Amino acid sequence: MGARGDLAELPLAGVPVAVKDNLAVRGESLRIGSAATPDTPAADDHVTVARLRAAGAVVVGLTNVPELCVFGTTEGVHGTARNPWDTARSAGGSSGGSAAAVAAGMVPVALGNDGMGSLRIPAANCGLVTIKPGTGVVPAGIGEGDWFGMSENGPLATTVEDVRLLLSVIADTPPESAVTGARRIAVSLRSPLAGVAVTKPYTAAVREAAALLIKAGHPVRRAEPPYPLSLGVTALTHWTAGTSVDARGLDPHLLHRRTRVHAALGRRFVRRVRAGDGRERLRRRLEPFFAQYDVLLMPALARRSPKAGPWHERGWLRNVLADTAYSPMTPPWNLTGWPAMSVPLGTLPSGAPCAVQLVGRPGAEADLLALAEQLERLSPWRRTAPLD
Repeated sequence: MGARGDLAELPLAGVPVAVKDNLAVRGESLRIGSAATPDTPAADDHVTVARLRAAGAVVVGLTNVPELCVFGTTEGVHGTARNPWDTARSAGGSSGGSAAAVAAGMVPVALGNDGMGSLRIPAANCGLVTIKPGTGVVPAGIGEGDWFGMSENGPLATTVEDVRLLLSVIADTPPESAVTGARRIAVSLRSPLAGVAVTKPYTAAVREAAALLIKAGHPVRRAEPPYPLSLGVTALTHWTAGTSVDARGLDPHLLHRRTRVHAALGRRFVRRVRAGDGRERLRRRLEPFFAQYDVLLMPALARRSPKAGPWHERGWLRNVLADTAYSPMTPPWNLTGWPAMSVPLGTLPSGAPCAVQLVGRPGAEADLLALAEQLERLSPWRRTAPLD
């Protein structure tokens, strides 16, 4: 996209875009939601931001994140990101500020990233579409080492068409052609983490999505991926180890207590995580399932997000338990490095949107986008939250 100078070939000409506060924007301080990071303007744009500008987009500002993008709710030194559909609830995290900005109609699209669900969680809360691309599709360059390769940059938008367009821009590839033909779809209703229950609205949304995809001509079958019992431990060690690397060199006295504890725990696991054995074992275990099925349809969340509030002032364990209880569905696909989407479908009792998740094998981004587009056509969603 960077080489396209003709105005007629600027696919985002004049489109306002918000950027998550862990990606460099020239002239703006990269604070990553923390008082411990330097207040120094960035000299250059992150490559994805540069590609957005080259496509004609206007970067209008940075969006709030939890400190060092660790947790599944967004609050801290820059305030609290609330869900525009239900302001008593958190927008989610860590791309909560970006999701809230799009859902509130402040910008039509935003850029975020996803290390353990940080795009899909707030998108599911806020009624947005997003895709976490597979490894290598979009340049990462997020923090120190991309959380050992688990973090990916991606778009947040209100339509599948806009997600497809933004993905093509930040990946610097032509937009994927619409995929035709039936896809073998597995439907799962249970949590990947043992002992975590999925609430009725999210299982109902998956059942509704399955019925719609059957109507669209896809063979759909109930099938549960063979998640290992050790998945929770694997996720926790990678999650904490990534934070320990990002926290190196920062004054611990300026970090929130939950962040300090998370990083301290993760230091014990860095060497093990860096070896990559746990992620490779998980991929090998799940590959036969994805040889049998093209796409996995599952809940995007287990329950609605926690109440908005000063989670950064609360204890580490309380934060981890809250995040695990409501967002256990996303980490496996960061660990494998495979593409996954969150798509709005259904409604919670509060009136806020519900959502489903689509997961594919490496290179399945076009398949996921095509299925999401079919769901959008068969069950359209309201694009932004109503104004009070």
